Amino acid sequence: MLTKTGEDISMDYRKRIRDLREDHDKTQTEIAQMLGTSQTMYARYERGASELPIRHLIKLAEYYGVTTDYLLCRADKAK
Repeated sequence: MLTKTGEDISMDYRKRIRDLREDHDKTQTEIAQMLGTSQTMYARYERGASELPIRHLIKLAEYYGVTTDYLLCRADKAK
């Protein structure tokens, strides 16, 4: 995914969702269950092998109490 300036932000959002999961002491399996998907699919989101669906982006933002802009690295602060 590229920003208007041509910067690739996909690596950043993958790191951000992994860091949030680890900061909350959650496993990929626990987050996958919360999202209603498999651990394998969630691992693919963190690796960037599959794109994160918008419904999962919204659910993760609600779960962690952050904005979707924060998850997408469009904002530096969580709220």
